[in-house]
Formats: sequence, structure tokens, C-alpha cells
Amino acid sequence: MNCKQEVIALMHKYLDDDLTQPEEKKLRFHLQSCSDCQAHFHELKRTISLVKSSSPISAPGDFTANVMSNLPQQKKRNHYMRWFRNHPFFTAAAVFFLMMFGGVFSAWTEDQQVTVSKQENLVIQNQVVIVPEDVTVEGDLVVRNGDLRIDGAVNGDVTIINGDILEQDSVQDSPLEGEKYMAYVSGEVNEVNQVFEWMWYHTKKTLEGVFSLGNGE
Repeated sequence: MNCKQEVIALMHKYLDDDLTQPEEKKLRFHLQSCSDCQAHFHELKRTISLVKSSSPISAPGDFTANVMSNLPQQKKRNHYMRWFRNHPFFTAAAVFFLMMFGGVFSAWTEDQQVTVSKQENLVIQNQVVIVPEDVTVEGDLVVRNGDLRIDGAVNGDVTIINGDILEQDSVQDSPLEGEKYMAYVSGEVNEVNQVFEWMWYHTKKTLEGVFSLGNGE
């Protein structure tokens, strides 16, 4: 059969009951002169008749339940990933704190060198930072990985990270306790000797910086 697609389209319209009278006459005239199209048309009609005469097919009653039971169960991880995607702010905050704590923990374990925030007029001897008797440190003082002995004074806060404040002019360099701090320090005294205290100290300083920046604006 080598006829135009127009004839095939007319056959389909006939089977769908959409054919007009002029189109039907045109189709019948062509079928009378083309045996191939006539055979194809009869095959189409027979197929439609078979479909219409066949009994309706219905799925078994438990078909849906069987399909659902055979579906792979959703992993719990997908549930958590969906929660993170739906809460981008909390996800970003969690990633930030994880990265910050990771860096803080790494710094705590790797860096063991004695460091001090203010070097001017201070003396460092045998892992001990000394504020000489005639020296007053203006502002906050931070000493890390060493002890602090205050023979002079500190006009601000003192933070000791992984160390102690030692007794003034003590031969044994025994740590000071309680209110004795306040005789040499005008501000607060913070001692950070555990990794969790170190993390909390960094978190507090970070939050203080954020809030002070917001208040400044």
C-alpha cells in the first residue's frame, strides 16, 4: 500500500465516527479502486470489533496492596536530607558551628606554644607570663598554653587558656584561688582548661562580636 496519509487519516476518522459525508464518499471511492487500502481498512475494523467484544479486564483486588508492599522502603536518611533541604537556615547554622568547633578543637590539640595577646612590657620565662611590678596592662589580657603571674596590675579582663594564675613572688609558683585574683585584675578572670570550655569560650566571643556589630549598626 503506497497511498497518501490523507486516506489513512480518513479511515481513522471513520472508525471514530468523525467522518463527514463528503469525506466518507471520498474514502469509499478510493477503497473501490485500491485493494491494499481496502484490506487495511477491513483489518482496522476487525481489530476494533475484537476490542469492543472482549470482556473488560480488571486488576485483582489485592493488586494495589501487592505493588505497594513490593516498593523499596524509603531510607531514613532521605527523611533527614529532606528536612535539611526544607530548613536552609538551620542547615547553614549547623554547618557553621561544626566547622567552627572542628577548627577550635584542632587549634586546641595542635598549638601548644605559649602566646599572649599583649607583649609590651611583659616577661615570658619557663612557660610563665609575668606582668612586672611596675607595669599596668591596659585592656584585656589573654594568655594561652602558659601560666600567668601578676606582680603589677591588669586594667581589664584576664583569660587564661590551658594554664593558671600563679601567686605573686611565689617560689613554688602555686596557683591563686578565689578573691585573690581581684587584687590585681579590675575586670573578669576566665580560666579555660578543658577543650569544651575552650569551645564555649570561642562561641561566647563569636556571639559577643556578632551582637556588638549589630548594635553598632
